[in-house]
Amino acid sequence: MSFVNNSQDDKKKPWVVPEKSKAMKSPVKSDATSIASGKALYTKHCKSCHGATGKGDGPKSKELDTPTGDFTVDLKGQTEGEIFYKIKEGRDDMPNFKKKLPDDADIWAMVNYVRSLAEAK
Repeated sequence: MSFVNNSQDDKKKPWVVPEKSKAMKSPVKSDATSIASGKALYTKHCKSCHGATGKGDGPKSKELDTPTGDFTVDLKGQTEGEIFYKIKEGRDDMPNFKKKLPDDADIWAMVNYVRSLAEAK
């Protein structure tokens, strides 16, 4: 007899981000304009999995093998560079955005938006 717990927390694994990426600073100022731009991109590309407010409760989240996380909690303490790297590179069920968003300024705008979710909590 065995007990298996398939909760998403059990599937979380550390996301290794290179030190060089962690140290990156956004060239895009976090202001109302960039946050609005980031929100529009997030709504188009991320909301279906990560949810409207970044809590990881989007309609597709239950279909995934890996946890989507809760941005309002999980992003606190992460650098801009870490978040940028994760969006750009992706892993597991999270697609990379190298081709969908080839302009790094768009990714930085998304960084500004998702950080605003964590700051709003």
